[in-house]
Amino acid sequence: MKAVTSHTAIPFTPQFLRPLRRNAPPPNLPFLTSFPRFLLSPSNPNLKVAQVMNLDLPMMGNGEFDEDFVVESCIVRSLSPALTLKQGLEKIKDAVEELKLNPPCSRSGLYRFQVAVPPSAKAMNWFFSQPLSSAVFPLFFLSKETENLIFKSLSLGGTCGVFGIGAAVRFTCPSFSTLGGQNSFKRYLSIDSTCVTAYGFMNANFNEESSSMRHEAGSFYIFIPQIELDEDEGISILSATLAWSDSPLSTFEESIHSYELSLYQALHSLSTIERYDKCIRSTLRKFDLVKDATFKMVYMKASSLSEKGIEADLMELETPFSCQFCIRLSPTVTAASNMLDHSGERTFSSQDYANINALWASLIIEECTRFGLMYFCVAPGSRSSPLAIAASTHPLTTCIACFDERSLAFHALGYARGSHKPAVVITSSGTAVSNLLPAVVESSQGFVPLLLLTADRPPELHDAGANQAINQVNHFGSFVRFFFGLPVPTDHIPARMILTTLDSAVYWATSSPCGPVHINCPFREPLENSPKEWMLSCLKGLDSWMSSAEPFTKYIQLQHSHAPDDSQGQMAEVIEVIQGAKRGLLLIGAITTEDDIWAALLLAKHLCWPVVADILSGLRLRKLSTSFQEIEDNVLFLDHLDHALLSDFVRVWAQADVIIQIGSRITSKRISQMIEDCFPCSYIMVDKHPCRHDPSHLLTHRIQSTITQFADCLCKAQFPLMSSKWSVSLRALDMMVAQEISSLIHSESFLTEPYVAHVILEALTCDSALFIGNSMAIRDADMYARNSADCTHRIGDTVLSLGLPFHWIRVSGNRGASGIDGLLSTAIGFAVGCNKRVLCVIGDVSFLYDTNGLSILSQRMRRKPMTILVLNNHGGAIFSLLPIAERTERRVLDQYFYTSHNVSIGKLCLAHGMKHLEVRTKIELQDALFTSQQENRDCVIEVESCIDSNAAFHSTLRKFACQAADHALNMLSKFSIPDFIFHGSFLCKIHGMEYSIYRIPLCAPPTSASVNYKTTTFYRDGFILILSLEGGHVGFGEVAPLEIHEEDLLDVEEQLRFLHHVIKGAKISFYLPLLKGSFSSWIWSCLGIPPSSIFPSVRCGLEMAILNAIAAQEGSSLLNILHPYKVEEEISERSKRVQICALLDSNGSPLEVAYLAKTLVEEGFTAIKLKVARRADPIEDATVIQEIRKMVGLQIELRADANRNWTYEQAIQFSSYVKNCDLKYIEEPVKDEDDIIKFCEETGLPVALDETMDKIGETPLQKLAKFSHSGIVAVVIKPSVVGGFENAALIARWAQQQGKMAVVSAAFESGLSLSAYIQLSSYFELQSAEICKLMNKQLVPSVAHGLGTYRWLKEDVTFEPLSINRSQDSGFIEASVVDADRILQKFQINRDTIIRIFSEEQVYTHQLAVDSDGFSCLLNVHEIGASIENDVVVFLHGFLGTGGDWIATMKAISGSARCISIDLPGHGGSKIQNHDGKEDVLEPNLSIEVVADVLYKLIHSITPGKVTLVGYSMGARIALYMALTSSFSDKIKGAVIISGSPGLKNDEARKIRMVKDDSRSHALITHGLQIFLESWYSGELWKSLRGHPQFNQIVASRLQHKDVRSLAKTLSDLSIGRQRPLWEDLRQCSTPLLLIVGEKDGKFKRIAQEMCYEIGHGTSNGDDSRKEIYEIVEVPNCGHAAHLENPLPIIRALRRFLTGLENSSTPNERAVPFHGS
Repeated sequence: MKAVTSHTAIPFTPQFLRPLRRNAPPPNLPFLTSFPRFLLSPSNPNLKVAQVMNLDLPMMGNGEFDEDFVVESCIVRSLSPALTLKQGLEKIKDAVEELKLNPPCSRSGLYRFQVAVPPSAKAMNWFFSQPLSSAVFPLFFLSKETENLIFKSLSLGGTCGVFGIGAAVRFTCPSFSTLGGQNSFKRYLSIDSTCVTAYGFMNANFNEESSSMRHEAGSFYIFIPQIELDEDEGISILSATLAWSDSPLSTFEESIHSYELSLYQALHSLSTIERYDKCIRSTLRKFDLVKDATFKMVYMKASSLSEKGIEADLMELETPFSCQFCIRLSPTVTAASNMLDHSGERTFSSQDYANINALWASLIIEECTRFGLMYFCVAPGSRSSPLAIAASTHPLTTCIACFDERSLAFHALGYARGSHKPAVVITSSGTAVSNLLPAVVESSQGFVPLLLLTADRPPELHDAGANQAINQVNHFGSFVRFFFGLPVPTDHIPARMILTTLDSAVYWATSSPCGPVHINCPFREPLENSPKEWMLSCLKGLDSWMSSAEPFTKYIQLQHSHAPDDSQGQMAEVIEVIQGAKRGLLLIGAITTEDDIWAALLLAKHLCWPVVADILSGLRLRKLSTSFQEIEDNVLFLDHLDHALLSDFVRVWAQADVIIQIGSRITSKRISQMIEDCFPCSYIMVDKHPCRHDPSHLLTHRIQSTITQFADCLCKAQFPLMSSKWSVSLRALDMMVAQEISSLIHSESFLTEPYVAHVILEALTCDSALFIGNSMAIRDADMYARNSADCTHRIGDTVLSLGLPFHWIRVSGNRGASGIDGLLSTAIGFAVGCNKRVLCVIGDVSFLYDTNGLSILSQRMRRKPMTILVLNNHGGAIFSLLPIAERTERRVLDQYFYTSHNVSIGKLCLAHGMKHLEVRTKIELQDALFTSQQENRDCVIEVESCIDSNAAFHSTLRKFACQAADHALNMLSKFSIPDFIFHGSFLCKIHGMEYSIYRIPLCAPPTSASVNYKTTTFYRDGFILILSLEGGHVGFGEVAPLEIHEEDLLDVEEQLRFLHHVIKGAKISFYLPLLKGSFSSWIWSCLGIPPSSIFPSVRCGLEMAILNAIAAQEGSSLLNILHPYKVEEEISERSKRVQICALLDSNGSPLEVAYLAKTLVEEGFTAIKLKVARRADPIEDATVIQEIRKMVGLQIELRADANRNWTYEQAIQFSSYVKNCDLKYIEEPVKDEDDIIKFCEETGLPVALDETMDKIGETPLQKLAKFSHSGIVAVVIKPSVVGGFENAALIARWAQQQGKMAVVSAAFESGLSLSAYIQLSSYFELQSAEICKLMNKQLVPSVAHGLGTYRWLKEDVTFEPLSINRSQDSGFIEASVVDADRILQKFQINRDTIIRIFSEEQVYTHQLAVDSDGFSCLLNVHEIGASIENDVVVFLHGFLGTGGDWIATMKAISGSARCISIDLPGHGGSKIQNHDGKEDVLEPNLSIEVVADVLYKLIHSITPGKVTLVGYSMGARIALYMALTSSFSDKIKGAVIISGSPGLKNDEARKIRMVKDDSRSHALITHGLQIFLESWYSGELWKSLRGHPQFNQIVASRLQHKDVRSLAKTLSDLSIGRQRPLWEDLRQCSTPLLLIVGEKDGKFKRIAQEMCYEIGHGTSNGDDSRKEIYEIVEVPNCGHAAHLENPLPIIRALRRFLTGLENSSTPNERAVPFHGS
């Protein structure tokens, strides 16, 4: 820590300051004193003093409460992302100007504007670019680093930190000894947003009057900056905070004036921000720093400060702190820690240099450091001794050494890639210099700056046979940007020649086109520090240089903004070309800087074109902020276009008319070929270097500019909508190929190299980076990498709230010359330069080529741990994928191309002391990656692979990707997609959905049911869905839950009622028939329901109805919608009919069952499935099988189904008796699915899966992966059980790719479902044939599908029954696909089977007047449902909600209850009026007691009986209060508490919350509802809701409140701080309670658990009766607003609770997650 005395401020007047216009004078509110931001210096009497609002924190350790304190709420406004830091400031400036035009009416307030800006580290440079004579204080930079906290770590680059200027709010408190006597009003801060941070010092007292700072126990000085740049990994947030009070010194006008001073200085200092990267030391030296390491600068969330700091001793808070910072508190007080060692020393001294060699070498190194070049890579050697000694002894440099110059040079190259500034390489003479060539070539081709200092022999030793003397002049030829051969050091040459030479070299290296520069440095002996006199006269003219810390020559490039040129006209031409695009494509190639990645992203968002992002672009690997992200906020990324282009049809179709390429390198060869195929087209390339990158000679426009400059130009222009047909088709192609690739990769049981590429993102955190090797590593990553919805980074939610739907991962690689040499060394250097945790993925040959890089890795100097993942296929696998592999003898391939080897990578690592992990399976890889990320050490993970299997799997991926692309294109060709759709990729709108309940008689009981032998009639119940489109077309679906599953008819009908409400007007996507996750995505994004919450049977019926409706609209069959393209005649013929497997129950003697089987065979069945495990002894079942086999012969396919009824031992016993019965398979032989594989291996019997699929969930591939065992030969798929057609198709495709049978099975549904299943079965048969062809396998026989349940139907819902009969051609029982299509297209309901038709109930909205003491409420009431007086449910919304929030839920349960929702007082359409009608009368009190009384009277007026209350949040508190208050007990039957609380236990906490809510209420009135909503929903409580696809619609619905003043009053009066805590009342609770909390709502989950504890330990008679009056339901996939985020599980829980109340039996205690399916 250093305390300093600095300089006084110089006055200035910002030109843009102007008088503030106000609409009305602010009201007079008497609060608080203010303190000056900085002290007026006596030497500068004209300097105007700006003011800052001071907020004192009360100390409450004695339990007393300061009655005078007032809380200020902070209004947070998030602005759209800015392209540059300057634009960010300008956005904030414009927002403040808008605020000035309509200023807040309150005399006190707190406003914050925030905007996301480019993420590269700028905070430190911005701090040092502030003028020494600053007019604004405090100024600070705070590093967020936790390791290597010295100046050297800052100089290496990539340090994230915070820059702040000014103080908008200040928290101060002197030591406890001086607290007495305070009697002024005080103001405190309430900040709900987690993004506001406060900074300062603990145990420190800064006295502004004396401009001094000293240690003082118990004191603190904490402030919120006025303008702040907060950098986190991958995102930077620029913010401005305004704070004002009624004090004359801190009014709104003064706040604006103070802010404008800060803004003026911040804006004007931006022009010098770049050069301060090189002049930090020069700036710091201007401060007279006195070392004091005891101060630590703290930073904390202001929300934490405002809560904990008031409730407890602030000094006890555990706050993060930084030991690396610099803060200027006033013109004369500066404090710093770990910013610059030796800062007060003279930067260069001519003394102590023993000889002229040492002097010249020291001058070179010193000048390097003045340019910010602090990283030196030193190779050992004698001739370079002067340079090595000078570099290693300089106090500011970081040096690393390696005996291999080639590895060392690549390491320097990697550092430059990571830090964007040159590393310095020092070598000896001779071949040491030549070894630098590969890195020099890569540096030159990749435009990476590099400075080479090569020692040399003096001229007299050249061409004279001297040792290590070669010609080093222009040694690297054209690959360097600059070469200079220094003379031998002599004091006859001015030393400034050395400085100007180095200055010129650095300028060439860092100017476009960047690249390597070479300075050759000959030295005569002595090379060591032997004394040898030299003349000081050679230093003439360097006095000024030696006394400063800046370079000798400053190169300045003027921006010729007023120069006459034609660039604007040329760009106008380019913009005109882009505006005329109909089929545009944006290619984002390799990007090296984070700011350019940022600019490319914002450009993509602005253009709304399809985007192909290269793996090196930084936008290819994205961690999504939300799941089911279809189009990532208007950016359509085509991650798999490369593999889509394997299709000839796609290549012909994909003709872009305008292509913009940002960055000049693209990894994909097929993308490059596509550009050629599109020619002639407009092809625009943008890169900052002037070099040509156009190997196919196609460019029409070459723009030399930074990506930011280009994006800035385009973002100012407007562009018409892209052709929707083009975008829709490309997205469908990408979706199909992506799903196919993912399916195949996960289905493969072995660990493959594409799998590594596919899951690599899972091993990367948001604050890490990837370095990817050449050859197959980068190609696999580019083709197969998958994005993930798991942005768990601490700023992930901030990213989403600022309009950025994902967090990207920085990726780098050596693609200049694309060699495989030096990759490991480059990766290590990259880790140092970028200051991130780096994962390096390279091949084994690349690793072996650079094993000397391990010696650099083992040094671990100033970098974070690395993980090196080596793909070891024991050779060069890329050649196996090239045409040469098909035409060359294997022996030649192994020896001369693959270079096969058996080198032990593990032993190499052992030799270098590296941790080594070898993995051979997927699980081992996941464990190894997890372990490496958790440990603070370097790790090498070796992935065992095989060239041949790798080549084969790549081939399989290409074939299936090609087929998937064909499928997508053919499917889309069936639709009439218009060129332009203004609402996205939608085919049509849903007009509505109706349903009917049917009951059909069965001939026999279903085999799934337990038989009641007293019953002679059997029925099947279900629902027929009728889904109508706006065009009039109709699709039918069936929902028929099985009684053996978790659904029942009541549950199902409630979901159908809910869907009936939410599905109206929903848009049907073109992508739904793809069945590749499209339905799941649509359900979430369009309906706002987590797909997993819909019952499987409901989802099946919904998908069936939608697909049939699409088929009807397109005039096609369901089969043609699913499988739109033509097939070979042989395959086509077998798809026209579907074979049927008969179903046989095993009741009766073995012989009787065998005769029944024989009868079925005689009818024409070729396959029979027998139900087993129904008898007491498995041997009896085996006997039945034996008898059947004897009776029907071996030509009949025989299957058995045990339905998981056997133990493992029983199943083994059965298997021993049927081994010779030639069973096709046995379904689910064991109870425990973990025993299935063991059963297969022990018995050898083929097994089929059935019940295992029941709970397949939203990630079926992960569950299926463990069942790839060859002993599992089939998967039985019941669409109504697995969750619809999409899940069924996914499971079937997995099975067929694994060589297993995919058997469609009915669950005793009607002919409607059977017709759809016949079409689905035919689709699977076509798919199976195509898979066999793609995998070069023999065509498998058609499968007999499990649709034999038609024989159970005594009557059917179809007017014309489905025809399943014996085929005249084959003689077998088959179903006609054509007949099934006829049923579906001309479906008519048999009205005799319908027992009820759903009749939509209208919501009756009316107003009821309720009188209270002194006022009356006219309450808006929404009512639906039958007048069932014994079952009335009253719904109470939360703050800002309305009764309309409950409409969908009410409709769901209105079939069994009368549902009423109310707009609570102050909300929605409800009105409050004083009895005498006078406005000047005090407003009525709306406390929880008053509101409860109003509701009690309302309930009396609507029903004579009791009601069940359902409340959320604020409504839940009211409901709980009424349920626990005896005076209301005559009307309350039970209460459902959703995210509710009994209140705050602590008196102080209640008082604090009370004034906080008063402040929020005041802010609502002052700033208006819209601004208040933006700030309200930025809080941590709404994190989950912000990720909901309908979040914007939900917030928009909150603008419906008619009386904002009353709304604000409810916020104040109904504050939980004013509510009497109900914790003691819970112990006396006798009213049944259902507590519902969201899975992600940690706070209210804890509250619910505490509530249960209190209820459970209440007064009782010693029995467990207390546990019978409450239940906890945890709703998955949601947070606080559970009823909005995931309503279906709540509906089910609510109905069951109501049923329990009706039956007078309350549920037992449960505290388990409640899943809806």
